[in-house]
Amino acid sequence: MKLSRPLSWFLLAFGAWSWVIWTTFVKNLWKDGSGLAFDAAGDPTAYFWVHLLLAITSFLLGTGVGVIGFRSLRHLRREQANTERSVTLG
Repeated sequence: MKLSRPLSWFLLAFGAWSWVIWTTFVKNLWKDGSGLAFDAAGDPTAYFWVHLLLAITSFLLGTGVGVIGFRSLRHLRREQANTERSVTLG
């Protein structure tokens, strides 16, 4: 399957955006002072574990989507270079 250049850029940007958003979320989760993420003894709560699992899953999916976009852009660039080379030589 061949992806278009705009779609490839979108996937790459989505992957990067996912890392920015979820990194910020995990930092805020870790510093939570409201009592949701950590109980009075300082131990993580179910809220913390569920949201950490959500963030890890989003990191993995964002990375996968970004890699697909990056590989597609790299393939399109190689394909364009080969086409230009054959036109120049031909």
